[in-house]
Amino acid sequence: MQAVVYKALEYAKALCEKDSGGHDSGHIERVFNTAVRLAHEENADCDICALAAALHDADDRKLSPETSKNKDNARRFMRKNGIPDEIAERVVKIIDEVSFKGTDSVVPSTLEGKVVQDADRLDAVGAVGIARCFAYGGSVGRKIYEPGEKPDTGVGEEAYYAGKNCSINHFYEKLLLLKDMMNTDSAKSEAARRHAFLEDFLAEFFREINRI
Repeated sequence: MQAVVYKALEYAKALCEKDSGGHDSGHIERVFNTAVRLAHEENADCDICALAAALHDADDRKLSPETSKNKDNARRFMRKNGIPDEIAERVVKIIDEVSFKGTDSVVPSTLEGKVVQDADRLDAVGAVGIARCFAYGGSVGRKIYEPGEKPDTGVGEEAYYAGKNCSINHFYEKLLLLKDMMNTDSAKSEAARRHAFLEDFLAEFFREINRI
């Protein structure tokens, strides 16, 4: 299983090698490594967590909208590499539950799903989360900051995905919410530390903006 897991990791990294919006190979590898660590700490099935983490963005709606609904890339890889159907379906369910979707976000139904969701969300908090936020915003033409523009908070999946607000608003629409949405004790402590960094960054950002 371990050989297939690392093959899945390389497969997924190759799918997103040209991405410059924060869903690049570095993101895949960080989520993978974090998921493996959390799986050990939380006594989850490490192989399932590792495989799901490796493939969690193989069908991301931003990278592969045509395969996103049915997770075709992930399914194709697992079928080609002899992953039993039962395991493949567990992995697909984890991937399907991982994303942040505003008020339509779900708490995963399994411990392994919670581990992978936490690993993915930790990469959106802290210094790396800030870098990814602005990278993604720039890649889709969002301004860094627009005075007077209010964040779209408390919205469901459709409105969240359709939002085109400035990148600073994304802190309030998602990043600052993630600390209290972590599932595992291991992730909660790390998220709290990274969350504090987000708050410090915003305080300094607005301090500088208001001095101009």
